[in-house]
Amino acid sequence: MRLKRFCVYYLLIMRVCYFCGTQVDEKLEVHRSTTCSSCDKDLKICCNCRFYSKGAHNDCLEPSAEPVSDKDRGNFCDYFRFGDSKDQSHASESPTGQPQRAREDFLKLFGNGE
Repeated sequence: MRLKRFCVYYLLIMRVCYFCGTQVDEKLEVHRSTTCSSCDKDLKICCNCRFYSKGAHNDCLEPSAEPVSDKDRGNFCDYFRFGDSKDQSHASESPTGQPQRAREDFLKLFGNGE
């Protein structure tokens, strides 16, 4: 059981392409023109950023960032930090849906106690 939890945790913290889910090398420096090796889409996009949060002001948690109109196209944002897959998986959820999702995840891992 311990190994299974470690594997699940490891899968949740890797860098992945927003479009195709391909793992991105952690050592790769992401610039505006950097593209995914699998789908050839831009990697420096809001949807791949750890600060991206749909519903926040300008859909960004960084208050000093300038607005970006195309969230799924390359941009020049100075605050871009590649998010982990765990950051991206919950980015589109509303804050009210988070407790329900947390409960579902808990029950998936540990069962309902019966």
